Amino acid sequence: MMKISSRGLYALRMMIEFGLHPDECTNISQVASRQGLSDKYLEQIVMILVKAGYVKGTRGAKGGYKLTKDPSEYTVGMILRLTEGSLTPVACLGDPQASCDRWATCATLSVWKQLDQAINQVVDNVTLADLVKEQRSKPGYLQ
Repeated sequence: MMKISSRGLYALRMMIEFGLHPDECTNISQVASRQGLSDKYLEQIVMILVKAGYVKGTRGAKGGYKLTKDPSEYTVGMILRLTEGSLTPVACLGDPQASCDRWATCATLSVWKQLDQAINQVVDNVTLADLVKEQRSKPGYLQ
C-alpha cells in the first residue's frame, strides 16, 4: 500500500502555512502551534525545503521562513516527491529490471501503470495556491 509518511504530510502543512502568509516570515514555533505539531520534527523538515530552494530562512527577531516563489508555482507532487521520493505505487515501476523478473509477463502491470498515472495526474495538478485557497475557506481558519 502506498502511504504518505508524516514527513510528507507535515511538509505540505508547513508549506500551506508559509503560503497563507507569503509576505512575512513565519517561524517554526508558529507553524507548530497552529498545526499542533512538534517543533523539532518541523525543523528537520524545513531544512529539506530550504536545501531544495522551496523556502528561505531569515534570522533575527522577525525571522522565520517564507516561500521563494509564488504558491502557484509549487505542486503537491513537487513537495511530496521531495520529502517522500518516488510516488509510484509498486517498486517495479521505478526500476523494472532491478526489482522484478516478471516485468515482461506481468498481467497486473497495466493496473499499476494506470494507478501511477492517476496519482501523478492529481498531485501534479494541485498547486500550493489551491491548498491555500482551500485552507482559507475552512471553518475556524485563523489568519
